Order: sequence, then C-alpha cells, then structure tokens
Amino acid sequence: MTRLRTLLALALTAGVGSIHPSSLDAQASFDDLLTRAESTAFVETSSYDDVMKFAEALAEGSDAIHLTSFGYTNEGRRLPLLVLGAPDASPEAVRATGKTRVYLQGNIHAGEVCGKEALQMLLRDFARGEYPSWTDDLVLLVAPIYNADGNERIDLRNRPRQHGPLGGMGQRPNAQGLDLNRDHMKLDSPEARSLVGMMTAYDPHVGVDLHTTNGTRHAYHLTYSPPLHPNTPASIDDFLRDEWLPTVTDRIKQKHGWDYYYYGNASPRRPGWYTFDHRPRFNNNYIGLRNRMAILSEAYAYDTFEDRVMSTLWFVEEILDFAQEHAERIRDIVEAADASVVGSELATRATFEQSPEEVTILMGDVAEERHPQTGEVILRRLEVSNPVSMYEYGTFAPTDVETAPSVYYVLPEADDAIVRLRAHGVVMSAAPRDAGQVGRFVMDSTVVAERPFQGHNERTVYGSWQTTTVELPTGTVAVRVDQPLGRLAFTLLEPRSDDGFANWALLDEQIEAGEYPVLRSR
Repeated sequence: MTRLRTLLALALTAGVGSIHPSSLDAQASFDDLLTRAESTAFVETSSYDDVMKFAEALAEGSDAIHLTSFGYTNEGRRLPLLVLGAPDASPEAVRATGKTRVYLQGNIHAGEVCGKEALQMLLRDFARGEYPSWTDDLVLLVAPIYNADGNERIDLRNRPRQHGPLGGMGQRPNAQGLDLNRDHMKLDSPEARSLVGMMTAYDPHVGVDLHTTNGTRHAYHLTYSPPLHPNTPASIDDFLRDEWLPTVTDRIKQKHGWDYYYYGNASPRRPGWYTFDHRPRFNNNYIGLRNRMAILSEAYAYDTFEDRVMSTLWFVEEILDFAQEHAERIRDIVEAADASVVGSELATRATFEQSPEEVTILMGDVAEERHPQTGEVILRRLEVSNPVSMYEYGTFAPTDVETAPSVYYVLPEADDAIVRLRAHGVVMSAAPRDAGQVGRFVMDSTVVAERPFQGHNERTVYGSWQTTTVELPTGTVAVRVDQPLGRLAFTLLEPRSDDGFANWALLDEQIEAGEYPVLRSR
C-alpha cells in the first residue's frame, strides 16, 4: 500500500491528474500485487482478508476501479463488489452509463476457489491495462468472494480428491450450513438476500457464476451451462447456445488448445451426458427467470489448481470479449425478454430432454496421487481424450404447465411470502377489496418429503384452480404478472411449481389448514 501511494504521488508530481488503467504508471503500480495463490505457487488460496486487501489496493491505485459492498454474510462480513466502467460504484451511476452490465461472481461454494483467484487476477490485469476496451461498452460488477464465511473455514480435507489447493480450502455451505447455490428462491440466507437486492439495484444484463466440478472423469478443462429452466426466454437461450458459448469454445481451442463443453456427467448406471437441475434455486437458472443472460462455469476438479484458475480466467476473458463485441445486441435481447408473459403457457415442473441424435463426448482419465500433508488420495487429470458417442440430456421439457394469469392475490396470512417477494424485487400493490371472480386452488392432496433439505421438508401439492367470488381481506397484495419479473413471480406463487413457496414449505401453516393462501385472476 505504501508503494502504491508513493507511485501515485510521483505521478501527480509529474502532472498526471489521474491514472488510466492503460498508463505505464498504473502498470508499474501493480507489478508486485499478487494473489495469495500466485504468491504461494498455487499451494494456497486467498483468505477473506487477502481478498479485501487486494481489492482495496486496486481501488486505491486505479481511478477506473471502484470498491463498494452489496450486503453482508451471516457472520457480518461485507460482501465486496468492484465496479469497472462507471464514474462511481452506485447503482444510479452504473445504470446511467447505458452500457451492458455484466456481473461476475466467484466462490459461491468456498471449496471451489478457482473463480475467486481468477477474478482477482483479471481485476489486477485490467488495472495494468491488459483489457483497455472492455469498459468502452461494458460495466463490470465483480464479486470475487460471495461465500465469505465458508471461505474462512479452511480444512485440508474439504473437497476430497480435488487436486488442491494443497494448503486447504473453505467449505461448501455458508456459516448457517446452507448451500448458497440452492437458496435463490427461498432466500433463507443474508447472502442470498444481498445478492437479489444487488440484482434489483444494478440489474445486470449478464451473470457469470464460477465453480469447480465434481464427479465424472471427462477430458474437458472446463464445462459450462446457460440457464436450464424451460421458462427461460427462448431468445436468451438461443443466443447463448447458438452464438455466445460456441464462439467462446472455439476461441479457447484456437488460443490455448483446451477443450470446453456443456456441463454434464456420465456413468455406466446412467447412460448419456446429463446436465444438472433445471430449478431456479441454482444461480444461472434463477438469473434466466429474471430475463437475463447467465453462464455457469465449472473448472475441472482434477486439473491442478493452477490450471483450474487459468481455465476460468481464459473463459471469463472470452466471455467479456464477446460481450463487448455484441453489447448492444445483448441489451436489445434482454429488453425484449421483459415483455409480458400473461396468457402464456409456462412450465411448473420439468424433466430431462434427450438430444435428437447422439453426440460425441470426450472422456478422460486420472492418476492417483497422495496429498503431501494428509496422505489421502487426490486425483490428477491425465492428457487422455477418448471420444464416446452418447445421447445428451442437456435441456428440459415441461411435464406440468399452467397459463400465466394477469394477477396473483397473496392473502395477508402469507406474510412470509410477501416479505420474500419484496426481497426478490417483485413489484406489489394493495389489492382491491372486490376483485370479482378469481381462481382459488383447491387441493386434492399433498406429499411432504420425509427428510429435510436445506432446512425444509419440501412439499408437492396436487389439485386444480376453480373459479369463485370472494371479498379480499385487508392486507392482500396484488402481484401483476405483466411486470419484468413476471416469470419469477409465476414460479414462486404457482402451487404446483417445483421450486416455489409451496414447494419450500413456506406456506405450510395455511396449506395444512386446508387453504392455499394465493388467489389468481381467472
């Protein structure tokens, strides 16, 4: 920090009023700024304090990087957000630029630390002038350490068999024991509420979430996924699958010789290449239901830690290059996706969809090594690439649908649901006393999971909407579905939704009393 101040003072003495990220002075200022991973030859990963000091050094040393926070963790740690491409870090200043806004997130699972390190390196290299044109068309919102509490719970045995960092890494859940990548709908954690508050305030057009894989021994250095929920606007899905992701994949192969592909897993017990879950409890699926573009990154667990960081860094670089080249088009697609879904048939439940033909998947192999401190087995990727033909299950088809109404009416006894809708940024208003004829969901039966998941025994509700006339009680709120977050509101409020409030047992008191506390327009 002292060296940075000295260099800045020298620059000002020489008549330089501010330091542009492409100037030689800025480059000299950050020559010695290394991440914990870099400074330990990728044996260790950054602590929360390491990340904060790194971010503060960048913000102090570069007038192009602004540091703020977008909320707090369960244990009260500030969640850092670095803003590039705007005059300051406020949501008002960011949105006033008119540029395409891209949110980059690392460390939602604090044992999957390659994104945290890659984003710090990317920020440092930006400050040194290595990406001089990105902010001509983009504003970058960078959150390198989302699960900050989990990050501090370092253990050499976290993420067993993953190849490093050998000095240990944090844990998957947050301090509450919650998986933050299952909390985007129910919002049980302060981290998740902070995140959706940031999304409402800054409204990024694109979200990129950086992870590390588990499981299948494939030959890809990194796998990825667009949003998977079938209610994602088709224009977003088509743009990502037909143009953005294929272009990035080709450029990585040309520049670095590494293979990237859609996220998947294969096993003898389940023939085929299967992606993960469509439900919006997952980050990229949630962002898709907000009508925004999302990209999930999964570096390969059995690559060395350094290779995982580099594969992630290269992926983000190519994502941002493409985003700059197509910045206006991204904004146009997102704006069009905000159109009303009232009267549309939307999925409430879904299942895997088989590809029309078999695809070629590159399978790989690993070697067993011993962790030098624990003596336990860890796995290292081998340079093996075996093409195997199989069906791909990378998309989802609806198994249960419902027509989106114009309005939902949430009764006052569902006060917890109202609070959570507000946290999501869903617009609500006071409902009229006389709503005329409305739909009331009449339940035939419900099934409750025997075991809790993430603190809830999930519930499946069966029944149908029936027309009735009621007088709405005082305190009922109206949720119009013709708002930009209409797809999200539909998924939260429909009783048959596989990721809504009913599913997460947040309406149990009313359901067990025989009433579903949400009505809807006919």
